[in-house]
Amino acid sequence: MSKKIVVVNAGPRKGWNTDTLLAEASKGAQSSGAEVERFDLFRLERYTGCISCFGCKREKNKGRCLCRDGLTPVLDAIREADGLIIGSPNYLSELTASFRALYERLIFQNLTYNAETPCCNTRPIPVLLIMTSNAPDNSYSELLQNYQQTLTRFVGPTEVFTAGDTLQLKDYGKTDWPWTFFDPAHKQRRHETVFPQKCARAFELGAALASR
Repeated sequence: MSKKIVVVNAGPRKGWNTDTLLAEASKGAQSSGAEVERFDLFRLERYTGCISCFGCKREKNKGRCLCRDGLTPVLDAIREADGLIIGSPNYLSELTASFRALYERLIFQNLTYNAETPCCNTRPIPVLLIMTSNAPDNSYSELLQNYQQTLTRFVGPTEVFTAGDTLQLKDYGKTDWPWTFFDPAHKQRRHETVFPQKCARAFELGAALASR
């Protein structure tokens, strides 16, 4: 039986950096014989982050978020998956609000507040966390380390992959306010030379995750 890998896009822009890297990681997973199920968080029905109902803290519900909304099928799919690939752009030095909503619900359902068994997840799965950013690759190492540690503890062994200094617009000269922070020629060159390498690496990581 082939493995099932859930891929989650926590970015809004179709065809751009995060979306492209996730597509490559998905192809990599499929090349290893895995079945891929993808969710785009910005295209789901309405949902929220954790609402602190504490329903998941009851024995009969442990490991299962009881809040029913647009994230429910995503959480259900992850619970049955053999691996998780999730990607998000960096917004204001954090991952997107959509990512955070899923992250809260995904982690809190497995947190028991019991000192002896703080995590009730008995079926850890490998995780690949992809972040795209306008800043250099190593700009958010502490942020990503925190996510990596928490995901590893409550979901499964997590690897982090970043693509920094990305191209944000096809033409930086068409904005109403000049984006003078950036060198458009540099951005375009990097997109044409470095970003394909990032795509190739995302493919490799997706294949490796599905092979575990």
